[in-house]
Amino acid sequence: MHDVFTENGPVKLFIRDDGDTPLSFVRHLLRVVFGKSEREAITVAAQIEDQYGIICGPFPAQVARALLEAAQQLIRDDEQPLLITAEAVDAVRPCDLCDAQRSVTNIFLNDRKVCLCSGCVLAVRRSSEELPGDEFKFAVTALDWHFAGVPRNQLLTRSRLFPGHMRADVQIAIDRLLADPIHFFGIHEEHRYETLDVATLMRYGRGAPAIAPPQYHDVDIGEAQPVKCLVNGLWLCRSGELRYAVLLAFHRDYNRESGMRIELVVPAGMAGNAFVQRIFAELEMAVDAARSYRGKILSLDGDADYSGRSRGVTVHRLPTVDRDAVILPEKTLRLLERNVLDFVGSRELLRRLGQSTRKGILLYGPPGTGKTHTIRYLATNLPGHTTLIITAEQVGLLGAYMSLARLLQPTMVVIEDVDLIARDRDEMDSPCEESLLNRLLNEMDGLKEDCDILFVLTTNRPEELEGALAGRPGRIDQAIEVPLPDEAGRSKLVRLYGKGLPLAQPIVDEAVRRTAGVSAAFIKELMRRLAQASIVRDGGQDVTADDIDGAVNEMLFDGGRLNAKLLGGAQGMSAG
Repeated sequence: MHDVFTENGPVKLFIRDDGDTPLSFVRHLLRVVFGKSEREAITVAAQIEDQYGIICGPFPAQVARALLEAAQQLIRDDEQPLLITAEAVDAVRPCDLCDAQRSVTNIFLNDRKVCLCSGCVLAVRRSSEELPGDEFKFAVTALDWHFAGVPRNQLLTRSRLFPGHMRADVQIAIDRLLADPIHFFGIHEEHRYETLDVATLMRYGRGAPAIAPPQYHDVDIGEAQPVKCLVNGLWLCRSGELRYAVLLAFHRDYNRESGMRIELVVPAGMAGNAFVQRIFAELEMAVDAARSYRGKILSLDGDADYSGRSRGVTVHRLPTVDRDAVILPEKTLRLLERNVLDFVGSRELLRRLGQSTRKGILLYGPPGTGKTHTIRYLATNLPGHTTLIITAEQVGLLGAYMSLARLLQPTMVVIEDVDLIARDRDEMDSPCEESLLNRLLNEMDGLKEDCDILFVLTTNRPEELEGALAGRPGRIDQAIEVPLPDEAGRSKLVRLYGKGLPLAQPIVDEAVRRTAGVSAAFIKELMRRLAQASIVRDGGQDVTADDIDGAVNEMLFDGGRLNAKLLGGAQGMSAG
């Protein structure tokens, strides 16, 4: 050691990683002995594990000796096992600022590491405000650097939780509010079943969460491009003199939909508290303004076991259904339009007159008569409305659906086959069924009178509906029968579903005559079978009355009663 100092050449000091000395003491040593700022000490000390030590210097020999002695005295006083050694430097390096061939010191300046001589260090030394992000390996190091000088017990965190199905809106809001952070990182989550929070990020040791590349999921919102949504993210930000951090992560709760959790970290005090309130208010307004699903036709993805779990939102891209494509008796179609389209158009005037703007419609009729098609007509012709389509097995997600309905008003909430969950209570098999019915009724009752939410329920078996749903005003305001098609309707359906076939008028008339009492679904399948028969006979050049006879007999009689029922055929139809 003495030989190193007697040569009068530059000397570097090497702080060795022993695995036992606390990192906090290494930081203290770097500040007290080597004059590092608190932020520099944090980042330099973090390198000890990666590089098995820290190189300080080089220094002139006499300066290095004094620093080494001071460091060893501090180590002895604190009874630490840390070891520091001195090594000669073979050659001096030019100063990156003045280009003089002198002993230099490594510091961070203007986003990069530079070598400066002692004179230039005195002139420009400052804490590394813009430290390159790749200097951080662990989240705790980044947070300690960011909040240097603020004890941990003087930091406070506040959080907001948003439903998982609002993930795209939350991402859009975050992108707007945090467009210019000091640093941004992804976080490696070792245990995906736990919720990542700031307390976890500030943990040292083997379980310390590491910095990782940001991970994104593409979330479809029905536009040309999906929204790139983060799995998690940590932003280090500054507003004036106030430093703050934002953590975005999944909130995981067993048997519930995963939410998006946003946690804000600020120094404690009035300024920090006021800042948190302002940021969260701006965030909530930005989420509300995003509304990336507004005006679209949606369903929640979820399991069929009523567990409440949901993977996200499905956007249904349905083509617009024109009025002429709705095959209903004109009287029925006008009734439907008065109670839905015209009602929606007069909502504002109704509200001014003190009338309720919520409404419940029940569409009922035999299977295959076009109830779903009718809903598509309404969904694609309601201006500015969001449509939520709920199947009977998804009623366990009703709470999430209603949250979305309230957020995206005006909304049409469609519950298909409502008789499966709204049967008469005396016929229910279990308390679970009754609880689902109660949830539906409570949601319908709990809406404010001035809310812009329209319920459309469908059923094939209106006689089995629970009296509390069907018989109480205010839940169902209008029941509309979707009947089997009449003669005029069947003629339209034959031409609609057979538009690619060479159908002469006598063939259309025969098909209409032979399909009295059948559903629209039956006629659709009949047209497909006529096409098959025509293709086999002459490549699709002609359709004959024999083709109709063969298809009708096969659909109604050859397969027995069950086949006729499954295809929507009328009972008691004749073969000729």
